[in-house]
Amino acid sequence: MKRMIDLFGSCILIVIFSPLLLVIGIMIHISMGRPILFKQLRPGLRGKPFNIYKFRTMIDKRDESGKLLPGSFRLTKLGIKLRKYSLDELPQLFNVLKGDLSLVGPRPLLMDYLPLYTKEQARRHEVRPGITGWAQVNGRNSISWEDKFAMDIWYVNNQSIALDIKILLLTLKKVLKKEGINADGHNSMEDYKGIKQKAK
Repeated sequence: MKRMIDLFGSCILIVIFSPLLLVIGIMIHISMGRPILFKQLRPGLRGKPFNIYKFRTMIDKRDESGKLLPGSFRLTKLGIKLRKYSLDELPQLFNVLKGDLSLVGPRPLLMDYLPLYTKEQARRHEVRPGITGWAQVNGRNSISWEDKFAMDIWYVNNQSIALDIKILLLTLKKVLKKEGINADGHNSMEDYKGIKQKAK
């Protein structure tokens, strides 16, 4: 049932947003050039890797040694606006169509984080990851990693169609209010470094 909703929902949303997708693509091409899309390998259901798609929000600006500058120096004005309203996430509707993502589920994080998860945290991969999730409507980038993982596991244990509908409605509200976009002045969450060991 959930997969049928994902297929139907992603098809409808792609049709509705197709003019916006085209306009954003043209704007990115004019302001930043190619590529228009940013893709990155992320862990999906049961940790199986897939390429996630987003609209490009950064330029490849490098220092004198050829090393990429921090994201805050590469994020463009257009990129800021796209992130502000989560428009950079729209290409992920095609990931939903392909079956890589669900409309609702724990957000897919970086492949590098996989060895850092506890056994309980790794349970977030028992379900298909989503464009939005329980953690995203309860703080998004403004909450700690520990709280985010706890909410992901809560979703795994309590998932239902009714809960998914609630999360989708709350997501719309959050996007319109632009809540939880930044974490303490950063453009995104700081990297996850695993559970901090308590001093003996």
